[in-house]
Amino acid sequence: MSGLGRLTLGAYAATLMAAGALLPLVRPANWIFTAALLLAVQSGVGALARRMPLARPLTITAQAVVSVLAMTLVFAREQALLGLLPGPEALGRFATLFQSGVDDVGTFAIPAPDTAGIRLMVVGGVLVIGLLVDTLAVTFRSAAPAGLPLLALYSVAAGLSAGGASWLWFLLAASGYLMLLLAESRDRLSQWGRVFGAAPRAGRPGTAGSGGARPLAPVRTGRRIGVVAMGVALAVPAVLPTLSGGLFGGSGGGPGESGKGGTISAVNPLVSLQDNLRQPEDREVLRYRTNAPDTSGMYLRLVALDQFDGTSWKSSVRPIEDVPKPLPRPDGLGGQVATTEVTGNFVAAPTYEQKWLPMPYPASRVEIGGRWRYEPAGRMLVGDDGQTTRDVRYTVASLDVRPTAAQLAAAPPAPAALRAEYTRVPASLPLDVRATALQVTKGARNDYERAVKLQDWFASDGGFRYDVDVESGTGVQAISRFLERREGFCVHFSFSMAAMARTLGIPARVAVGFMPGSRQADGAMSVGIRDAHAWPEVYFEGAGWTRFEPTPTRGFTPEYTRRQSPSGTPTETAQPSAGASAAPSAVPSASDSCPPQLRRLGECGPDAAAGGASSDGGGIDPLTVVLVSLGVAVVVLLPLTPLLWRRRVRSRRLGSSGRTAEDAVARTLAAWQEIVDTAWDHGVVPDESITPRKTAARIVRLGALEGESADAVHRVARAVEQVLYAPQPRPGTGLADEVALVGSGFAATASRKVRLRALLAPRSAARVIWRASADWSALTDRWAARRQTATLRLTTTLRRLTRTNP
Repeated sequence: MSGLGRLTLGAYAATLMAAGALLPLVRPANWIFTAALLLAVQSGVGALARRMPLARPLTITAQAVVSVLAMTLVFAREQALLGLLPGPEALGRFATLFQSGVDDVGTFAIPAPDTAGIRLMVVGGVLVIGLLVDTLAVTFRSAAPAGLPLLALYSVAAGLSAGGASWLWFLLAASGYLMLLLAESRDRLSQWGRVFGAAPRAGRPGTAGSGGARPLAPVRTGRRIGVVAMGVALAVPAVLPTLSGGLFGGSGGGPGESGKGGTISAVNPLVSLQDNLRQPEDREVLRYRTNAPDTSGMYLRLVALDQFDGTSWKSSVRPIEDVPKPLPRPDGLGGQVATTEVTGNFVAAPTYEQKWLPMPYPASRVEIGGRWRYEPAGRMLVGDDGQTTRDVRYTVASLDVRPTAAQLAAAPPAPAALRAEYTRVPASLPLDVRATALQVTKGARNDYERAVKLQDWFASDGGFRYDVDVESGTGVQAISRFLERREGFCVHFSFSMAAMARTLGIPARVAVGFMPGSRQADGAMSVGIRDAHAWPEVYFEGAGWTRFEPTPTRGFTPEYTRRQSPSGTPTETAQPSAGASAAPSAVPSASDSCPPQLRRLGECGPDAAAGGASSDGGGIDPLTVVLVSLGVAVVVLLPLTPLLWRRRVRSRRLGSSGRTAEDAVARTLAAWQEIVDTAWDHGVVPDESITPRKTAARIVRLGALEGESADAVHRVARAVEQVLYAPQPRPGTGLADEVALVGSGFAATASRKVRLRALLAPRSAARVIWRASADWSALTDRWAARRQTATLRLTTTLRRLTRTNP
């Protein structure tokens, strides 16, 4: 097979192996077969065009045109002219599919379903990367830069998987890149002609040994560097500290089952609020009217967070389906608990754009237009195919569930499957969390009393303080720090109470949404961005998921959790203080009451975001900052390494001093080496088999040097011949000026691309590899000789001992 053929196959294989990192992102992964087929067509067209041969721009154009035709045949055949040519309708189909893919990526969790839009984006992206790799590695014969698009492909996969990309996919992508580099190196070495098995020349570790059995040193060095680099890339991340998400952060995803309607999850739906809501003052996001006589318990729920890994709460990946009419009866809700159906008409603000629909819990019927889907486990509605809450109008009938304290206290145990799922806590959770929960609930006779004791401890008895400016830090110790410092906002209280309830075997989860809002003069309820809230939900068989309110001075405590007075009536709950109102005023307030979580998400505008930057000491470890800074410095300086090495070598060659004859000879030879390397950097490959005079003529001819720069090359060449062959060597003078003239000549005749290549990626930097290979070979030979000597000495000593003691 020819060198171009090997390079073409290497580029194809490298792209396909890097695309393997996308396989875990989409299920089923049938798209990979489509991508492999279209990529093979693209690579085949490039191979044929280069064989004809066509000019490089024409080759790239032919590949791009054929790729577009192939994509049209696969994705827009019905809209295309003659089923193949992309016309206006086909382009419109591509635009529709692309927009649908963008919406699907933002909607579905990993792994996402194999929708037409996602398939278009994935296959099209692989083809674009394949064209770039083929162009760089094969058409322009430069495989090293082809690693950038391959890295981009892998980085996209790693980024979408939220850092969960397996090391196996990295190993596969890196192996493909190394295969491509080896294919190019073999092609380059084959152009040097046959290498005879003579003794290696000093300082030139690229020649073969006398036996011819060992591969060439550059090939051996390349393999070693590749293996070491891959090992470092796999090992270093395992020992470096990571910037993990905290108790109140993190990303969603995780394993889940796929339903016929796809899967979806959300970690923090507040993050999708529109930019025009991110102001220091309160802004209305929703307005509604309801026939409910009491709206204090009419919390508007967005999503339930039911997975707890010790550092964050997340929403599970669950199947979604079409919205049923009516919605099924809530899980666990029996007929003995009093319920009343209430109805509300909701209007979302034009500036409120969210994929999750705010609804009272539990909703029994939803009337809404647009593309909405239903998630049964959390009883939530989510927009599909780009559908959002912006300017949407809808009606929700919901159940006002009013269990009594006696009913909750007498509730039977939850089903085993539900109890197992919603009481799961990680082994990394600090022991003091469960110990505190046991101490707080001491004396409680059932799960209801335990849950009430936890709520009251957070809300009033435990000495906790509501403070929107407090951060409890990150990591598995975050709950412990919060329990120790006893100050925070709604996310701290709800997340901690749910976690403590789980340690006691009580099924619990966290709901995120909005408080009921404030009543306006016309009787409507106005919900503002500062009504954003989080609260725990506890499951009781017969009542289902019930709301608790552990956050002091925020929200409304449910009547069934209030303490009973001696007369048998519930006592009044603590009301929000004037400084921390539970509901926004009708007029936007200038007070700063935005929680730190919303500040970090940018929901409160620039001023509030700046105010939330303070920390109480639970921030990033200084060692992590130092290591990350060093890593960034390495990433920045690594591409500049050839440039810095080349400048250092040039300075050392031209700055050497000494008055002896040997020093003068060394200066002359160093100046000549600098001229040869300067020519090499500008594309004139050195040929050490010819004399200095012929080398000078070759440099002048291939480098198109004229005038003073050409004369300077010949003068230095004659000086080299003087110091090498004359009976009485006469070293040259003004060598640094001669080298500068040669460099100016190359700069004047070379194109901008060649000049940039010579500056940033000088070809003469290959001498570093040669030198490293020579040092390594010398080291291994030296150790082998020492080992052989030691073995011989040990053998001789043993023989002597054997003879002495028969």
